[in-house]
This record gives sequence, C-alpha cells and structure tokens, in this order.
Amino acid sequence: MCVVLSAAAGFGARKPAPDAPFRAKLDRNSHALHAVERLTFGPRPGDVEAVRRLGVKKWVDLQLHPERIPENPELARRLAPLDSLRMSTLELQQHYPTRQYARAVMNGRAEMPDDPGARRAIENMIARFKAKQDGTKSDAQVTDLREIVAGDALRTLRTGTREDKRAILVSLQPDQVQQVAEALPPGMRAGLIAIAPTSVRRELLAVNSPERVIADDLAEARVYRAIYSNRQLEEELTDFWFNHFNVFLDKGADRYLVSEYERDAIRPYVLGRFRDLLEATAKSPAMLFYLDNWQSMGAHSDAAQRARRDRGLNENYGRELLELHTLGVDGGYTQRDVTEVARCFTGWTIKGPVEGGGFFYNDRWHDKGAKTVLAVAIPAGGGEEDGERVLDILAKSPATAHHICLELAQKFVADNPPERLVARMAQSFLKTDGDLRQVLKTMLDSPEFWSHGADRAKVKTPFEMVISAVRASGAQVDDAHGLVNEIAKLGEPLYRKLEPTGYSSISAEWVSSDALLDRMNFAAALATNRIADVHVDTAQFNGKAADLIAHALLDREASTQTRAAIEEADPFLVPGLVLGSPDFQRK
Repeated sequence: MCVVLSAAAGFGARKPAPDAPFRAKLDRNSHALHAVERLTFGPRPGDVEAVRRLGVKKWVDLQLHPERIPENPELARRLAPLDSLRMSTLELQQHYPTRQYARAVMNGRAEMPDDPGARRAIENMIARFKAKQDGTKSDAQVTDLREIVAGDALRTLRTGTREDKRAILVSLQPDQVQQVAEALPPGMRAGLIAIAPTSVRRELLAVNSPERVIADDLAEARVYRAIYSNRQLEEELTDFWFNHFNVFLDKGADRYLVSEYERDAIRPYVLGRFRDLLEATAKSPAMLFYLDNWQSMGAHSDAAQRARRDRGLNENYGRELLELHTLGVDGGYTQRDVTEVARCFTGWTIKGPVEGGGFFYNDRWHDKGAKTVLAVAIPAGGGEEDGERVLDILAKSPATAHHICLELAQKFVADNPPERLVARMAQSFLKTDGDLRQVLKTMLDSPEFWSHGADRAKVKTPFEMVISAVRASGAQVDDAHGLVNEIAKLGEPLYRKLEPTGYSSISAEWVSSDALLDRMNFAAALATNRIADVHVDTAQFNGKAADLIAHALLDREASTQTRAAIEEADPFLVPGLVLGSPDFQRK
C-alpha cells in the first residue's frame, strides 16, 4: 500500500499517466501477493502461499466466477442472526415498525401482519402508545425486572463495570432477552445497547429504535462478508458498485429500502451486464426515493393540474444518471439533456408502504410529449419505455464505456491509470454489450495490471484498511459492531455517504496527517486488543506490537527501519514517519 499524493480528475482534465512504471513488469514471484492485495480485502495468514500453489491465473479466474467457489460456512454462521437481511421491505416495516406504521395499524389504515414476530412488535408499540395516552404503563413496562433477572445481576446491570454488565447480558437465556429489553427503563436500555452482544443488542434496539436494527445488520453484514467471504472479488465489486450508485441510508424511507437495494439491485449484477445493473438501480425504490424521482411529475401530465404545488418535474436523478452513473462529467451532455432525461423518467415512482413500497410506473404522471436525448428522438405518446430507451442509449455510449472503465481501473490499478489500458477496457465494454466480467478480464489480462506502476499504488479506504488489518492479523471477531464504529471514526461510516458520489477510491481523498495518525492509532489499538469484541493472538508476531501494526497497515512484513520507527516515534511525528519510511514510498 503506497501513499499516492495526486488524484485523477475527470476524463477531460486527467493528466497522462507516467508511462515507464506501467511498462516495467513485476517479477512473477510477486504476482500472487499483488493479486491477493488488489483483488481481496487483504491476505489472511497463508493466503498468498495458497494462491501460489493453485496458480495465480486459476485463482483469478475463480474470483471472476464466484459461483464456482464454495462459500465459507463461518460467514453463513455470522450472517444467520441478522434476519433483516433476508426480509422484503414490507416485512422490514412490519418487524421493525416506525411509529407511523404502527399508528396506521392501530387506526385501521394498515392490516396487522400474520407473522407472529411482526405482530408482537406492532402490538407492543401500540400498547406503549395507548399507555402513554392514558398516563399508565404497558404490560411490558410494569413487569418487574426482578422477576426476570436475579437481584445481584440486576444491580450489576445498573452500576457494574462495562465488562460485568456485558457478562450479565451474555448470560441471558433466549427467552429472557426480549422480556428484559421490554422491561428495562428507556435510559438504562439505551446505555446497554453499545456493550450488548449481537442478539441482545438487536432486541434492545427493537424496543428503542426498531429501524436501527436494519442499519446495524447492514453494516455488520458488510464487515463480516469482507472478512470471511471466500468470494473476495465479488465483495470488492459490491463495495465499488454501491459507491458508484450510492444511496444515503439515513434519508427517510431509505432506512427500510437500502437492504433490498444492495441485495437485489447491486449484488446480483456486479459481474453481469452493465445495462441490467443500470436498470436495477434505476427501478430500485431506494434510488427513486434518494434522488427524488418518486415524486417527479410531467408538467403536462394527466395528473399535473390536480397535483400539490410542490409536485412537478424533478431533475435530480436525471442529472446524476448522466454525470455519475453513465457518461461522466465530461461525457458530452447538456442541461437540455438533463431536463429531457428527467421528463423520460416521470411516473417512475414507488408503491405506498402498506403495499410493500416496490417500483411502480404511474402513467398518469408521465410526460407524454416528444423528447430528444443526446440527439436521439423519442416520439410522443410513450410511457415507461421512454425511460428504458434512455437507459439503452446511455449503456451503449462510448462515453459511458470510458467513464465506467476509468473508474474500475482507478479502483484496481492506480489512481491515474494509463489511457491505453482504459481504452482497451472500454473497447471490451462496447464489444461485449457491457459485460462487466469481460471488462475486468481485459484489465486483469493486461500488462499494466501486473506492472510496477500498479504495485502498491493505492491507499486503502478506511473500510479496506480496517478489514485488511483484521484479515492480516488473523483476529477473532466475536462481534462486528466495534469494527463498524472504528470504520466510522476513520471517516467512512458505512451506507452513510450523504452525496450521490459515494465514497471515493482515489488516494488523495484519504491522505492527510490527521487521517494517517488515526490509522496508526487504530492499528495500535488492534495490536493491543483494545477494539471491542476483536481479539488478536500477538504470539504470532513474537509479542511485538510494532510488527502487528506494520502488518495492519501494510499487509506484509515491514522493513527494519519502519519497525524501529513505529516503536520509537512520537505520536505527533507518525504522519512524517509513514510518508518517509521505505514501505510507504511515494510513486
């Protein structure tokens, strides 16, 4: 991992990459390490040697075909308790209801669900509503905790140390957990959430803030998959494409929509056709809500005259579709194209929450007039197919091919990849009708990928850095919650990038003195087992924290100079140390 101090700009402004480093071949003995570093979240102990034994070419081909790779049973075990990952949007609203949804059931505007778990969640929330109205307490609230938890244990929950409180929570039987969560006073319940193990924390949250269970499940699942999945390239691509088609978890209804978005609109398509991925995201309720297209209405549509004043044409999705998702900022479109694209997508909206919140085309909202997008005429009288036609035009555009391939090369090769490589990838994109697996194969078969110009040419994002540190150290992760918090502290709270750009893979976005110091502090905390629910066996590093810190930051052995500098450096000199040591040479 090298510190790169210059970032690539847009298509038009990008400076040519230095040619010589990308023509200098890596020694073949370095190929296994380079492949594992670049196409996974970092090597675990023994990974590089395993790739050498299998053969780098065979290993890369397997990663391009993840369906051929048996999944790690440990990953399935970690994901099993996170039940929200497998629910539809409607099921999420029923099992983890908002106050508005529970009130709709209470007032007869929505039906009580048949599922016993969802029914209980809503009934408990309604009971609390009614008790508050009457100035009384619900049955769950009047349950004496002493009937559930022995006196000594109850005193510990109130006044004990963090470790002692957690031990009590861990000791609770499954049938006690929900009872305790409902009977705890709200303030005490909130104070225990941060230290509770996964099963207990989810119940505490389900009472306090049900929608937070969904957000926590998403973030913890992302961490578990990155650490434990054998299909590492698939996970890297899921991270890449989610950021490319970013949505912000904390925008209203997206708290309930993002889970289905990643599962159904991103993951199935990361090695498929770009056109399919583009349509899946365009029709996703999460994207429609995030960029406001769900309320976009044609000015001359059938419903326009009866609409509220704040309804009308919304250009947010049309603009980001052109600028970020397809053509790129220098892709040759105009403001007129943005408006025409927005007109084409009028009527692409979302069903109501009680109907499941899925995609819905409302023909009464659609602008039926003639349109012209990128000099292509779209005749009057169309409907949902107007938007489909726009997706066809954009998916076949050479500008889209270049933009997508540049971003992939920036992710996997270097911040400023050679234009000849991007051009070959774009040619493959156009020739194969946007087959993303073939585009990646073109990149991975290229001499530029296996060159000194690509070797250690990227700074990891906080997410990548934390995951690679855990993998490199062979840490045992009892609960991912602590790692999710560490990633957020380093500047990349998962699913919470407000802007539609998503989190960047460009090194300059993550390089500063403060950021590098924070990374060193994280590595030191990991080395000394100060990350909650994460344990590292330091004996493998001969008990030397400096060696583990170096592994956490580098995924490889540190030089003698770097090891000594880590041991002796004043914390305020750490950024200078990192940039100056031979393991962090500027390239």
